[in-house]
Amino acid sequence: MENKLPPGQFETVKWPILHVGDTYDFNVEEWGFRLFGQVENEITLSYKEFMELPKSISTVNMHCVTTWSKFGTTFEGVPFRELFKLAQPTQEIKYVQIYGYYDGDRFGYSANLPIEPLMGDDSLFVYRWKDELNDWQDLDPKHGYPLRFIPPETFYLWKGTKWVSGIRFMSEDEAGFWEEMGYSMTANPFKEERYR
Repeated sequence: MENKLPPGQFETVKWPILHVGDTYDFNVEEWGFRLFGQVENEITLSYKEFMELPKSISTVNMHCVTTWSKFGTTFEGVPFRELFKLAQPTQEIKYVQIYGYYDGDRFGYSANLPIEPLMGDDSLFVYRWKDELNDWQDLDPKHGYPLRFIPPETFYLWKGTKWVSGIRFMSEDEAGFWEEMGYSMTANPFKEERYR
């Protein structure tokens, strides 16, 4: 993996914490992950069911729209493609909204993404991480515990939904939380696609 700094970014070895709204207070009995939209198999997974899905480990680079980049963080989690297979989307789908908790609303936060770039090893719903300074550790609440989506490095990190709660499969693209406020729909840091 090449550590290439996108334009307008600076490198950090720390993992800065940025989010809007309250930190989600995890309750295993109430938590659920919903797969819905244009799918053959609409389903809501319990935390136990989610954690029984196949896992993968991947080392990724993260780029935040606030201009920091962090290279070489290793994550363990459930690949997006496993949830894709479970939901059995219809042939027309090309996009998803990945939802997360926001100020008490289970689906209050969302980020839109195209399907195709999410089918590799670098697209994970993660629960633990490590880097050159830290051994394996669970996500803490401010980083998205119990589960957070980490997108490929070809997307700014606001596409990496914290406190994830579901995926809606769609044939047409729709703006998510930050996109509705004027941020880029495509959000490629190497093209500096910060705003519309």
